[in-house]
Amino acid sequence: MSNWKTLLLRIGEKGPEYGTSSDFKDHIETCFGVIRREIERSGDQVSPYLLQCAEQLPHKIPLYGTLIGLLNLENEDFVRKIVESVQTNFQVALDSGNCNSIRILLRFMTSLLCSKVIQPASLIVVFETLLSSAATTVDEEKGNPSWQAQADFYVICILSSLPWGGAELAEQVPDEIERVLVGIQAYLSIRKHSSSSGLNFFLKGESENSLSEKDFVEDLWDRTQSLASNGWKLDSVPRPHLSFEAQLVAGKFHELRPIKCMEPPSPPSDLSGENIGKQKHDALMRYPQRIRRLNIFPANKTEDVQPIDRFVVEEYLLDVLLYLNGCRKECASYMANLPVPFRYEYLMAETLFSQILLLPQPPFKTLYYTLVIMDLCKALPGAFPAVVAGAVRALFEKISDLDMESRTRLILWFSHHLSNFQFIWPWEEWAYVLDLPKWAPKRVFVQEVLQREVRLSYWDKIKQSIENASALEELLPAKAAPAYKYSLEEGKEKTEEHQLSAELNRKVKEKQSARDMMSWIEETIYPVHGFEVTLTVVIQTLLEIGSKSFTHMVTVLERYGQVFGKLCPDNDKQVMLLSQVSAYWKNNAQMTAVAMDRMMGYRLVSNQAIVRWVFSPENVDQFHVSDQPWEILGNALNKTYNRISDLRKDISNITKNVLVAEKASANARAELEAAESKLSLVEGEPVLGENPGKMKRLKSTVEKTGEAEVSLRESLEAKEALLNRALSETEALLLLLFQSFSAVLKERLPEPTKARSLEDLKPEDENSSAMEVDTENENPKKRSEIGEREQWCLSTLGYLTAFTRQYANEIWPHMEKLKLEVFSGEDVHPLFLQAIFSALQIPLQ
Repeated sequence: MSNWKTLLLRIGEKGPEYGTSSDFKDHIETCFGVIRREIERSGDQVSPYLLQCAEQLPHKIPLYGTLIGLLNLENEDFVRKIVESVQTNFQVALDSGNCNSIRILLRFMTSLLCSKVIQPASLIVVFETLLSSAATTVDEEKGNPSWQAQADFYVICILSSLPWGGAELAEQVPDEIERVLVGIQAYLSIRKHSSSSGLNFFLKGESENSLSEKDFVEDLWDRTQSLASNGWKLDSVPRPHLSFEAQLVAGKFHELRPIKCMEPPSPPSDLSGENIGKQKHDALMRYPQRIRRLNIFPANKTEDVQPIDRFVVEEYLLDVLLYLNGCRKECASYMANLPVPFRYEYLMAETLFSQILLLPQPPFKTLYYTLVIMDLCKALPGAFPAVVAGAVRALFEKISDLDMESRTRLILWFSHHLSNFQFIWPWEEWAYVLDLPKWAPKRVFVQEVLQREVRLSYWDKIKQSIENASALEELLPAKAAPAYKYSLEEGKEKTEEHQLSAELNRKVKEKQSARDMMSWIEETIYPVHGFEVTLTVVIQTLLEIGSKSFTHMVTVLERYGQVFGKLCPDNDKQVMLLSQVSAYWKNNAQMTAVAMDRMMGYRLVSNQAIVRWVFSPENVDQFHVSDQPWEILGNALNKTYNRISDLRKDISNITKNVLVAEKASANARAELEAAESKLSLVEGEPVLGENPGKMKRLKSTVEKTGEAEVSLRESLEAKEALLNRALSETEALLLLLFQSFSAVLKERLPEPTKARSLEDLKPEDENSSAMEVDTENENPKKRSEIGEREQWCLSTLGYLTAFTRQYANEIWPHMEKLKLEVFSGEDVHPLFLQAIFSALQIPLQ
């Protein structure tokens, strides 16, 4: 990397590039001297790289803004081009709805104002344009209030930029910035309070105290007002331009052109709850809230910082996570060394966990956050590991109220995290869970973490890791030996089924084909013993042959998949097949899940068969004590929608190729027609058409391009047919899924008159939302235990909400049919509807 690039990239950091100095002023002066000379040689390279650094290292924006301010004193034309590029990128981001670019570029423009580069009045115009668009959107007559998420986002962008330039705006254009703040207050008075009951980390009722909590916009407005009343002073944003104020004042201001905001879609003609919910869902997907605060530490544990400083540090952390996601070690290094003068380990932990548990989904996979937390523990060994442990303890104390999807993510993260630290954890602190009922959320959490650890290691290793709480061995899964029905153990009676299994085993070893195997089964086993015995012998034997490893199992399924398919052609028989797989692998949840997933992948079982099996009585009774049925159901739904996603991508790519082929075919025909219309001499006589050799080539090209176009169109039609079939199957799958949930819940939920909300399923003191977190030096307080039936209802409703929320994009197109056949009727329980509608953000009527 060139020296000037390294200086730009590492400005403000401790490192060899700037010697021993860590002073921002020295860094800016050193970098300015090099960049000023480099512009003369390769200015066209400096500008885009400087902008890239500012956009992708936004916690350094004040440094880059000051540097550009100094460059503006000597090369106004270079800086003018930078400002034009920033504004062009900003308009492109507005047109495409690129939230991160809009937010960062507005912050960058605010910082350039501090360095006397941008005219304050023109930045105010940008603010007012965004604010005007927001106010119009939420106006019920002129706009579309369903798209309030877009309006809120624009206001958040304005408010979130003020910590970087509020003081300068208040000093230079006090009346104008006051007008903007009054406009924001007016906007807050006409917008609706944002209720996101289906996106909360912890279960909350629809009680008034939950509605009285401030939403994100209202909270940020309060923080901004506090900042303004404090004279716009804060500690978390460096102000290096003040060191160069005497020089920067001589710089020339550059104007910003007017901007245009994207208009939201028109409101639906039918203002039903479903139509409003669909538009609200689309808006939230387009303009998601990037953080939902997870206040898990008590006040005496968190850093004593201003509310606005907390917001700024959260912005720093989220920006680093976003832009450095491809380099986790660099990411952890930047997160550990933010340009703030106070400690923020607790805030960093809360921010990271808020991302891991974020609903409906985090920006990145849980694995990424696992690696970042691991690297932070290594980078800050004296502070961060204890903070992470404290966060885990805090969440554990509140586990019974944690959203089911968030709980699953916490289990996956925690087990993986421990695997990176030799599975060390003070399990004796949690040994008391053995005294709790088997359905208690804390006991289930410990059980699922231990089971996931066994998957990541081996049984004896995990047993050794809990030796300080050896009683917890009860929660470990059984040793992962398959339950083979026809093993030849000493003293075990050998039946005719044993002989059939041995014969089938011999045929496999002889590598007989699937067709020969099926003929033998149909002639020898089926007529004599019937379907159930035939299925048991075949499944048990083939699974035993493939039990040595994943590879062995896949080989068996590939080689003898036709046997499974012919034996079980319909859903009823496939459910029986899945029961046999579950019975064989009853001691190994991982192999059960993998086997069923592979069988669905090879189309040996349908997704509907898996849903029916999951909701069979043997599994329904496990809904509140094990995650295994939910894991298998989630795998089936994921695979279904991944297929649809893949088909849509294929159709998009083929459609582009068809357009290219059409153009190539049209060009070839045009070239042939032009050649045929020309006069040429053949043996001295004028003849229409060019020489025969060229005409032959042109006709061949026309023929080939035509064939390519036809082939692509046929491929497109085939893919579209597959997609239509998949979408039709999806509708049937969703109907079955929600009907199954409705049926099992109807059997166990209390009468609607006795349970109108989740609060009614809990003992009275469970309704408290206060989190008791500090259990390091005292035993946790015992809360009144919830009954098994009530816990089953809470768990099942929680997973219903989780699946509905996760697959909302696919559910909405089928909403009319679902409402007609599943969601309406006198016998539909209100808690069933509440779980679904909260996930889809549909207001309950």
